[in-house]
Amino acid sequence: MSFRYTLTVLCAALIGCVAVSALPFNEQPTVRWKASVTKTAEKTFDVLFEGTIQEGFHIYDPSDEFSAPYLTPGENQSCTLTGDLRSLDSPSDYKGSKAYFGKARLVQTVTAASTPAKFSGTLTWYACEKDACHSPEDFDFTVTLSDEVQDPAVTVSQGSAGNPNQTAIADPESGKTGRTSLWALILEAILWGFAMLLTPCVFPMVPMTVSYFLKNGSKARGKFNAAMYGLFIVLLYTVPICIIIGLTWLMGGETVTADIFNWMATHWLPNIIFFIVFMVFAASFFGAFEITLPSSLVNKSDSKSSRKGLAGIFFMALTLVLVSFSCTGPIVGSVLIKSTEGEFWSPMVTMLAFSVAFALPFTVLALFPSLLKALPKSGGWLNSIKVVLGFIEVALGLKFLSVADQTYHWGILDREVYLAIWIVVFTLLGFYLLGKIRFSHDDEVKHIGVGRLALAIIDFTFVVYMLPGMVGAPLKALSGYLPPMETQDFVIWNNTAAVPPVSTRSQNDGQDGLKLPLGLRGYFSLEEGLEAARIAGKPLFVDITGHGCVNCREMESRVWSDPKVLDLLSNAYVITALYTDDKTKLDESQWIITPSGKVLKDLGRKNSYIVRERFSVNAQPNYALLSPDGELLVPIRGYNLDIDSFVAFLESGIEKFNALTNK
Repeated sequence: MSFRYTLTVLCAALIGCVAVSALPFNEQPTVRWKASVTKTAEKTFDVLFEGTIQEGFHIYDPSDEFSAPYLTPGENQSCTLTGDLRSLDSPSDYKGSKAYFGKARLVQTVTAASTPAKFSGTLTWYACEKDACHSPEDFDFTVTLSDEVQDPAVTVSQGSAGNPNQTAIADPESGKTGRTSLWALILEAILWGFAMLLTPCVFPMVPMTVSYFLKNGSKARGKFNAAMYGLFIVLLYTVPICIIIGLTWLMGGETVTADIFNWMATHWLPNIIFFIVFMVFAASFFGAFEITLPSSLVNKSDSKSSRKGLAGIFFMALTLVLVSFSCTGPIVGSVLIKSTEGEFWSPMVTMLAFSVAFALPFTVLALFPSLLKALPKSGGWLNSIKVVLGFIEVALGLKFLSVADQTYHWGILDREVYLAIWIVVFTLLGFYLLGKIRFSHDDEVKHIGVGRLALAIIDFTFVVYMLPGMVGAPLKALSGYLPPMETQDFVIWNNTAAVPPVSTRSQNDGQDGLKLPLGLRGYFSLEEGLEAARIAGKPLFVDITGHGCVNCREMESRVWSDPKVLDLLSNAYVITALYTDDKTKLDESQWIITPSGKVLKDLGRKNSYIVRERFSVNAQPNYALLSPDGELLVPIRGYNLDIDSFVAFLESGIEKFNALTNK
């Protein structure tokens, strides 16, 4: 295979990754439906669904045992179903089952209590390719049942990936649905990319590689080669993660990829592994040992970098990536692991941001070589940066242990324990910056400069800020990283945010370890929340949240704690929190069996399925306001720290609820 061909493939893969990250998957439904009505008898009607099936797909007959399409009528209607959903066409025999290719016509008989009447519902089907069936898709419809001749017109909502005919509701004011943290991830990835330049694995290579390009032919040629060098670095970091994610999506679609990352973000096993990996890399940064790739791999790549043309440039970039692994490896892992908490394509975008920032200094210095004179010489300060990163790795690694602890209710890492470790870690970091602590590879610090002093002041200021948290101070700036306040045992801080309980049943004691923040009381299942709302005659506030959700804790600490917000939540609403990552096992009576036959036996999976199917969201936090009958009062709201707009959101739900009850 020629190098030019390899380059073309790599560039195409990078472009594909960017395109994948910019566009939603499963944009088009596998079957396009339209609905019409025919009157068959007095107050009896046939609702006909005519579907055009995408080429390569088929659906099964309503009589099929496993993957049959089915119809779910809407709530609070005066219409009833008569008989089962049936087909008007003769199916094809496909491997012993009845299947439809190209076209399908399904009929449901409906009886109306009176006419005219509106009949609405959802037609759900499974589209299959050969022997592999996709996730269920929905077609929402509304038709009019009357004695007059019916037009086949129907109100259809087009919508979100994975559920093509369902509308994804977002906050119209903020435009956010829990995805805004992606920009924070991108910014963090860029900062880490620039920081890697100052590590002892990378910094000494800057003048060497830049001078190589300037000496290799004309200046114009050298600058072109330097630009290609930067591009290859980006490709080598970004393309592999794109390929991995692309393969998982091709094997099972977006749902499978999202499930993999959800498992990585919430299950105890990957979180414990990530925690251990962070501690191992931190020990390496402290000088306990050196983590390197096999020398044979590095030497083989380096030997090929002497080639002329783009092939040599490519192998020079590969050599840099391999040699710098011991410094960049843990940071790359940090970026990727954190990004799995967002949308499934977030790792591709964040890795692209990291690699661009990492490669940019090489390209800029090659274009403007005079800047090399401004760079400091290599020395012990590079190892100091590595040690500082080691302290940061210890602090960040605790987050993974905390996620496992919260989702499984182990009670190992309560808030004050977590804070105590952070206080000790950053205190030791401050002493290191002052030269009071030295590691084996450090030079003796006879005096400190202004830079070290400034960093030490910032570090100790941070330590002092954290100290009141040991007695219950909210520490709002860190709310997204710390375990929730409800896990803190020792609290003497005067918290003026205490609120009275809601005037319904007491908090659900059946889910061990689950509590609402800020002294609020409520429920932890949608069924109990709706029942309590009916008893209390109040609207229901649904908090779609997770133990590992950083933005959820930030919303609770910085928005929910506002006195006006807190008053509305505690007095005007019944609250139910749906934790989508909780691992509490449910009683068999509480299990959910999905249309595909999958049994959901723990609280997190059940709640995740409910919010995905009912609210068309798959991120946290999201907030839904419902009537006691389960009707969505206003559009769902996502992550937004604007307190006034959150108050307006809650008040608009109350106004809509009052309008409904006063009809």
